[in-house]
Parts: sequence; C-alpha cells; structure tokens
Amino acid sequence: MADISLESYRADYPDIAGDYTVPQRWAAYTDEEHAVWDLLGQRQARLLPGRACEAFLSGLESLGLQAGGIPDFERLSEVLTARTGWRIVAVPGLVPDDVFFEHLANRRFPAGRFIRRRDQLDYLQEPDVFHDVFGHVPMLAHPVFADYLQAYGEGGLRAQGLGMLPQLARLYWYTVEFGLLTTTQGLRIYGAGIVSSASESVFALEDASPHRVAFALERVMRTRYRIDDFQQVYFVIENFEQLLRQTAERDFGPVYQRLARLDDLAPDALAAEDQVLHHGTQAYARARRAGLTGTA
Repeated sequence: MADISLESYRADYPDIAGDYTVPQRWAAYTDEEHAVWDLLGQRQARLLPGRACEAFLSGLESLGLQAGGIPDFERLSEVLTARTGWRIVAVPGLVPDDVFFEHLANRRFPAGRFIRRRDQLDYLQEPDVFHDVFGHVPMLAHPVFADYLQAYGEGGLRAQGLGMLPQLARLYWYTVEFGLLTTTQGLRIYGAGIVSSASESVFALEDASPHRVAFALERVMRTRYRIDDFQQVYFVIENFEQLLRQTAERDFGPVYQRLARLDDLAPDALAAEDQVLHHGTQAYARARRAGLTGTA
C-alpha cells in the first residue's frame, strides 16, 4: 500500500496542513489542464442525459460545473455551502481513513487538485479533480444525499474502533461511487465512479453482463469489489431517503456483529436472498478472466 502519511506528501506539498488539506492554487492550472477538464466534461455531457439521475444533472447545472475549465474550489464552495452546508477542500491525493471520515463528518469533501493527462482519459487509478468534483460534487447539492454522506463520515469514525472498515468501505463503493437509482423513467446513475467514466456510464445501464440487484444494506457490506475494472454487480436504491434511513437511523453495532459471522461475497456473486432486477450474463467477467478484454 502506498505511503500516504503527511511526511510522504510534504516534499511536494510543503504547505500541507495537519488535516491533509492544501491550497488548490487554481491560478496555477495550465491551459492544457483546463482543456482536459473541458474535454472530459463535454464527453460526459453527451452521455449523461437520459442516464444520470435528475439530482445529479440538476446539481451539475446549478453549481456551474460545465461553465468551462477546472472549478475554483473557493467559489464553488460558496455556492454549495449556501445550498447544503458542504465545502470542497483540496488534498494532494489519497488520505488516511480517519482523515477522510473526519472531513465528511464535518461536511468537507476532500478533492484531489491534480488532473489526469490526455493519455489517461479513460482510466486513472487514483481519483483526480475531474472524478472528485465533476463526479461527486453535483450530488452534494441534493439535501438528502448531502445528509447521507455526512452520516457515512460519522459512521466511519465509529467503525474504526470495531475493525469493520472494509465492510463500511463497501457501502461507500456501491452507493456513493457506483450506485444506481430506480425512477419512473427507468434506472439512472448517481454514483461518481460511473458518471465520471464514459465507458461505465454506458456499461452500468445498458450492458447485459452485470447483475443489477435491489439495495440491501448487509448484502452490500458483504460484497467485495474491484477498483480496476467495471463492476459486475450494481445495487439499485429506491430513493435517497432510503440511503439516509439505512445509515443515520440505524445502530450499526448489531449489523457488524452479524457481518462478522457471515462470509464475504465475490464481486460477481448473487445471493439467495437477492431481489434481482436484472440477472446478468457475466459475459464481460468471463472474457476478462480469459484475457479477452482490457480493464475499464
């Protein structure tokens, strides 16, 4: 695992604070970096109508995230704080779990300040400013989802002492990053890992390969995931109030006790109790194992 201590970052970020925040230095972005943001944003703008949920599209518009160029976090935070009390803070990259949870619990979303290169448009292992801001921030303008993410941060701080962070991380992965929502118009995307990816925006909704399963908290928290490829199971929520009820209004102690007695599930597995909305062919997963396709 990469070293993400303060000391490991200090050589490149001498002004890093104890909470891992750094100045964004918006004026230092080059024309090329702004152009990469615009290229990524324009590509997603063509793909997301009819695929992303209305809350995401509304947040994207109301926060001005397609106005051109990498957003200035200070100006963006002014608008977002007025709506839901959240701010965007710049960080150099990945941060320790306790730091991440502390930020979320206090309505601060940590976003990487760097942006990928043109030769990295389709996949980047470490999240950059496009993933973090274009992907995540529009949903923070939705009051219920904003409350959910704060509750998640508070839950993460509690989970650390119980040794259940891997299970809680799966909840974030399958909702905040790769969640789907049912609507009267059909399934829609709200997860940041999908809406910021051109290929997965299509795969998640339209490909026959992945399973699509109704959200159930403990089922999600038992399910392992891969960080370097398309998901083979997507979990579908009914509405954002469901997510908030499952976190802010639940005692996770008994949940963790039950999970400790249960085996984990593979990223492509179906469970007997699943409410399966689409039984995937798993064709992509088989081809991937056979080495017939590349990573997402």
